[in-house]
Amino acid sequence: MNSLQVVDEGFSQVPLIDISALVSGKGDRLKVASEIGQACRECGFFYIVGHGVDEGLQQRLEQLSRQFFAQDLATKMAIPMALGGKAWRGYFPVGGELTSGKPDIKEGIYFGAELGNDHPLVQANTPMHGANLFPENIPLFRETVLEYMEAMTQLGHILMASIALSLRLEASYFAERYTSDPLTLFRIFNYPPDLSPADGKNRWGVGEHTDYGVLTILKQDNSGGLQVKSRSRWVAAPPIPGSFVCNIGDMLDRMTRGLYRSTPHRVQNISGCDRLSFPFFFDPNFDVEVKPIPLDGVITKDDRTERWDQSSVHDFQGTYGDYVLGKVSKVFPELRRTVLETTQ
Repeated sequence: MNSLQVVDEGFSQVPLIDISALVSGKGDRLKVASEIGQACRECGFFYIVGHGVDEGLQQRLEQLSRQFFAQDLATKMAIPMALGGKAWRGYFPVGGELTSGKPDIKEGIYFGAELGNDHPLVQANTPMHGANLFPENIPLFRETVLEYMEAMTQLGHILMASIALSLRLEASYFAERYTSDPLTLFRIFNYPPDLSPADGKNRWGVGEHTDYGVLTILKQDNSGGLQVKSRSRWVAAPPIPGSFVCNIGDMLDRMTRGLYRSTPHRVQNISGCDRLSFPFFFDPNFDVEVKPIPLDGVITKDDRTERWDQSSVHDFQGTYGDYVLGKVSKVFPELRRTVLETTQ
């Protein structure tokens, strides 16, 4: 077996990959897997086209989301995250979410897999599991969001099988160990225009951060503003028609001992209009322990000096639930008691 080598050079743009062979089952899957593997090593981000997700569904999702965010604050606050409680669902206003302790210039709604009160995980009082909160005054919002989440979940399984192949593992590697019942989280964010930086300093819709799990699949509107951190500079990841932006998270970085990079990114909306963003997080099962994969020739290196938070994902021990709950309290400090302390 040939050794897998880390490519340590900076990148100047996010690569674009046609995954139609993965979706159709026809064509060279290994070629696509190789392209994805190269992107994960060099960039941690890649665009995908040929994904097969219905364009009409995406358009309905965007239209309904704009309708929701156009409402006054009191109406949107009918479904606050405080009401979602331990399930970690609902709406938060601009400034209600923190990144590195600083308020983001965005508002949003949090969703997850729709689970009833009779579900075993809900009955067990498991954090981040339960029913979603949907605006009752916008017809088809609920149905559209759940249909989109189902499409993203299926796409997540397809992409993780390809990522497994890119690591010279069986296509079923992640499904068998981590994602047969994935933790799926979906956000709809609205970034209001930020045309006047305070005190001459840049302000961020969301500041520099990495994602927590294994894979994020992002739908952008046409406003732009996403930036990805290369070794020596920030690289724009503008919207490309018909595409999604994918990036790997901390747990895949940990599993691959840093071979595949959980790359920092941020958003600044200077478009002059509202920016909609639809990140879908395809993550390990809440209760599974995340362990490094034995990869030939790959040695874990200390990544603290390179990471935005000066901490290493390779030091973490425990389940994915342990990891993500540790992050929750920093993103929404006011929910710490509801989400964390009541589960102790």
